[in-house]
Amino acid sequence: MPILETFCLLLLGALTWLWMDSLKAREACIPAARRVCEAEGLLFLDETVAIASIWPARSDDGRLRLRRVYRFEYSETGNDRNRGSVTLQGQEVVAFYIRPRLVQLERTLH
Repeated sequence: MPILETFCLLLLGALTWLWMDSLKAREACIPAARRVCEAEGLLFLDETVAIASIWPARSDDGRLRLRRVYRFEYSETGNDRNRGSVTLQGQEVVAFYIRPRLVQLERTLH
């Protein structure tokens, strides 16, 4: 088998692995984003996430893994749309970002 055909088959195999691994990571990310929104009292909009970036990174144990950042949209009131993100390293959720919110505190004067 010529070198070019071998290289093309290896490249196709690597791209297929990346695609399948990204689908598994995305499927792990959706329920994680839903849980964070529920815990914060937010509405998880569209029930979906979208890939924002993908880079190789070292995990805490020193292994090379893919770090993926997924974006999602949420609403505080149902009338607004805000962006949040979930960061996965391999299949493990390592970080969330939701925009800081202004919280009204009730104060009683005595």
